[in-house]
Amino acid sequence: MVYRRRRFTQMEAATDSVAVAPTAPTAARPAKPRARMMRQYDLVERVRSYNPNTNEDLLNRAYVYAMKAHGSQTRASGDPYFSHPLEVAAILTDLKLDDATIVAALLHDTIEDTEATRAEIDQIFGSEIGALVEGLTKLKRLELVSREAKQAENLRKLLLAIADDVRVLLVKLADRLHNMRTLEFVPPASRRRIAEETLDIYAPLAGRMGMQEMREELEDLSFRTLDPEAYNVVMQRLDALAERNRNLIGEIEAQLSNNLRHRGLGARVYGRRKKPFSIWTKMERKSVGFEQLSDIFGFRVVVNDVQACYRALGIVHTTWPVVPGRFKDYISTPKQNDYRSIHTTVIGPGNQRVELQIRTEEMDQIAERGIAAHVFYKEDAGSPTEFLKRESNAFAWLRHTVGILSESANPEEFLEHTKLELFHDQVFCFTPKGKLIALPRHANVIDFAYAVHTDVGNSAVGCKINGKFAPLSSELQNGDEVEVLTSEAQSAPPSAWESLAVTGKARAAIRRATRTAVRDQYAGLGRRIVERLFERAKIDYADDKLKGALPRLARSSIEDVMAAVGRGEIKASDVARAMYPDYKEERVGRYAKKGLAAKLKETVVPGTTPRPPAAIPIRGINSDLPVKFAPNGGAVPGDRIVGIVTPGEGITIYPIQASALKDFEEEPERWLDVRWDIEDTTPQRFPARIKVENVNEPGALAQIATVIAEHDGNIDNISMQRRSPDFTETTIDLEVYDLKHLSAIIAQLRAKAVVARVERVNG
Repeated sequence: MVYRRRRFTQMEAATDSVAVAPTAPTAARPAKPRARMMRQYDLVERVRSYNPNTNEDLLNRAYVYAMKAHGSQTRASGDPYFSHPLEVAAILTDLKLDDATIVAALLHDTIEDTEATRAEIDQIFGSEIGALVEGLTKLKRLELVSREAKQAENLRKLLLAIADDVRVLLVKLADRLHNMRTLEFVPPASRRRIAEETLDIYAPLAGRMGMQEMREELEDLSFRTLDPEAYNVVMQRLDALAERNRNLIGEIEAQLSNNLRHRGLGARVYGRRKKPFSIWTKMERKSVGFEQLSDIFGFRVVVNDVQACYRALGIVHTTWPVVPGRFKDYISTPKQNDYRSIHTTVIGPGNQRVELQIRTEEMDQIAERGIAAHVFYKEDAGSPTEFLKRESNAFAWLRHTVGILSESANPEEFLEHTKLELFHDQVFCFTPKGKLIALPRHANVIDFAYAVHTDVGNSAVGCKINGKFAPLSSELQNGDEVEVLTSEAQSAPPSAWESLAVTGKARAAIRRATRTAVRDQYAGLGRRIVERLFERAKIDYADDKLKGALPRLARSSIEDVMAAVGRGEIKASDVARAMYPDYKEERVGRYAKKGLAAKLKETVVPGTTPRPPAAIPIRGINSDLPVKFAPNGGAVPGDRIVGIVTPGEGITIYPIQASALKDFEEEPERWLDVRWDIEDTTPQRFPARIKVENVNEPGALAQIATVIAEHDGNIDNISMQRRSPDFTETTIDLEVYDLKHLSAIIAQLRAKAVVARVERVNG
């Protein structure tokens, strides 16, 4: 459905109390027949109907307290505001929830919208109810940059509160459901924003918690607001279809019931049509018309136990032909939201396709009410949250999502991850040892690896799917057996994996590992810079001594100090001064005063590379230091080189003859002594640039490229400019192993008849 992804960037933080409008003039409100507000005794009777041991005094006190607290506040409809928390409580009585949850529903807006305080609620109703109400209170005075950041912080707080007590979610969803039922009284701009947020977050969240009935109503209410024309068209088609097939539905129900009863199996059978939003999304997803849908009506077969489910399946499959590829067993492999049922499709009476869901009474309750059906009146269950931690897959998903909180760099990143987790259906894959891994649809091996363990994801280098080698980006299908191949040599994943990963967990782990790797690089650079300064100043360096100086540097750890030095946020001399207060910086370093001039006049023995005693070793781009090479010409082993520190970017390596170094003559503190430290056993290429003046004739460029290729050079980029009718100037960025390799290529190019001149470029 287009709403789900297209509108992510348009979302704003909706306030659930948006319907409160105490100052709005009555004449501006839409006319509406006043519904009778539920009385005190009505609420008590609703709770007593499913909980004979209810605490009537507690319910009565909460009713009176909330009514007085909200006082004369009104909603946009003109109704007393107290009607809203009362209706929220009524929705929760339909879910048969406990007294504390009903009371929290009555009080859920008191801290935010009235003079009530958490301390007062704790005193009157107890800390358990106070904590529930606090968890439902949005961030009222939070100063954030964007509405999306505010929305993310509200969702972050909500999920944290749910992790502490799952009843917070039930009240929150009931609150949103009643606001959606009365959305027509809200101004159009806010109405659309609230509907989008409901469709993007709250409906999927209800689905993730297994509360399918509530999810469907939230989706349909949002759909009706966001696209009323499409909603009305689907409803008209559904009503017409129901009228045409009224007798057929009854016939199918009767035949199913009779067949099962004749085989000695009692069952409750009933037909049910799909909701408008579900039908619309299927039409959008599969690009089909309404007439092409064959499963608008589905039938439930509800039996006593699991064994009876499989007996019923056998009876159905031996009575009517089965539609291939339409069988799913969610009893043996439940969905992540605890949904359990057997799905099958057969060619039933009148040659009609009949979609069947076979389940027990308990499964049926969980399918409709999710976690609300799990907990509250099970003997010895303990607290709802503790029970769910032990028993519920849906709650395990929630705990995993909350775990992302600590891994997200900012609120928007967390919101992105949460949405990714909310919207996908699932595929089920297995490890070679048979462990089941549930993943979002379209997930790949990278997601699988991180689902197994973060360390497995970080060190993944290959995989086998069903015994065959495959790329790590391979999309997984239901039932795949995946073996992830790892290597100890890879401690951090490539940053490009983040764009390939589907799950929030994988993306967060990759982002965190990338940040850690970059930080380690800066810390390594900072340590070398500090040690170099101490060596030249002839003073002792020790981590223990630096640890005692951390408060003076306003850093919490030695690694933080070193990373700050590497990023250019702290000078090495500041570290020395923090450790040795008497230290005085002497700008008499190797090139500190005379800079480039001193470096150029340095005497070098032919055939050797100068290695100052405190020089930092450079191994290439893929090293443990944040290193890059001069943008216009690069540098290769054999060049005399100097490093220039750029805050936040690391070291840029220049050959000493580069003209660009003159720009840094007045900044001696940025100059670093560096030296090549190349391993002969693992040769790597380095960037260089040459300028070739060649004859303008057919095949000239091909001859130049052939020379470079034959001598194992790698062309990275070419640009050409016509200098005269007869000659073209060709600038070539290439990669070579060292200065000797580059010189050999230049010599071979000069020997070509089409080449007039070749020179190396040093920016």
